[in-house]
Amino acid sequence: MTRIKSLIIGSAIVVTAGAGAAFAGSATTGPADPVIAAPVLPVVRASDWTGFYFGAGVGTGEWDRGAASGSGRNEGVFVGYDYDFGNYVLGGEAQYIGNDVVIGGQALQGVTRVKAKAGYDAGRALVYTTAGYAYADSSAGGGNGYVAGVGLDYEVMDNVTVGAEYLYNEFDDIGGQNLTGNTIEARLSYRF
Repeated sequence: MTRIKSLIIGSAIVVTAGAGAAFAGSATTGPADPVIAAPVLPVVRASDWTGFYFGAGVGTGEWDRGAASGSGRNEGVFVGYDYDFGNYVLGGEAQYIGNDVVIGGQALQGVTRVKAKAGYDAGRALVYTTAGYAYADSSAGGGNGYVAGVGLDYEVMDNVTVGAEYLYNEFDDIGGQNLTGNTIEARLSYRF
């Protein structure tokens, strides 16, 4: 019986020692908890229309001089400056367009414009109104006038915009008659 007692006591010591190690944990740890990265949110670029720009445009125009009328293509260049006040943009632009229009036997050779702009900053789009001084040069003589219209510029990539502009033009006394015209133009600009 002493032998059985010794065997039971020895077994109890071994089981108790093993159980203590099991409850204490082991020297090696299991795999670490995975690290979950925070999602990356897309960066929304704040628009800023402030700065100088230059560009070129091509379009068409419908012109009337007295009872005569004519239409044709116009091409031009422009340079300007805009200042962004947050939601609103103010600016100015100088523009020259050459025309391919004959009105009642008189050729409209070109129009020079100096315009003020006021617009709304809609992010990558700028919607604006414009008005200013204009000078028309034709084979019947030159004449002073004004121009007014609306436009839209859209930023297709950093510093590059495409746009469209509609303008009403009116000039007094070119060869004894007034000249009016409606022009629409597609524009490409570089901003810096």
